[in-house]
Amino acid sequence: MSRVPTAVLVSGRGSNLKALLEASRDPSYPAEITLAISNEPEAPAIDMAAEAGCEVALVPHRDQPSHCQFETLLQTHILESACQLVCLAGFMRVLSPAFVGLWAGRMLNIHPSLLPSFPGLDSHRRALEAGVRLSGCSVHFVTEELDGGPIIGQAAVPVAPDDDEASLAARVLAAEHRLYPVCLALVAEGKVRMEEGRIVWDAVASGDALLNPSA
Repeated sequence: MSRVPTAVLVSGRGSNLKALLEASRDPSYPAEITLAISNEPEAPAIDMAAEAGCEVALVPHRDQPSHCQFETLLQTHILESACQLVCLAGFMRVLSPAFVGLWAGRMLNIHPSLLPSFPGLDSHRRALEAGVRLSGCSVHFVTEELDGGPIIGQAAVPVAPDDDEASLAARVLAAEHRLYPVCLALVAEGKVRMEEGRIVWDAVASGDALLNPSA
């Protein structure tokens, strides 16, 4: 089986990168994580990826004269590694419409809320303030609208009466680690794709897709 080479962009500890790397260790998994890029030189994710045998690259955004140059370097590393898909995993830089356009339908992101609720930052705090009884996470295709691309999959988790931001975040993060590999596999296998800004399911897979993976 020919696996789809995939780059993962990170800025922090890289727990979702770790989940994707672990999934891709299975030879039958349809995507192979071949490159990890960080804009933060001290990000723990980089050491973790290197220890896992993944190619790593550092593109510190503060060292670049412009955002355009920063994205040019990102694109260079991705193309040199022959990656066909890109996953954002805690990547704390907003990408330009031009860069997003280059990867339309081939770039995924994971967000810690049940989109379209609570896009952007502080999702857990806002969910608690709103009094929701269910929170969760969403994997979506990246578009020009922040956290607004077509949703590939979601995982819901209950909000406990005594939850604070930390406890809710931990429960949602565990769901993220299950959901992201499932959604990347669906895209890599061609079972789901984006056309004209909307999700299109493969007719064979549409009834069997696992969108809320259990623990």
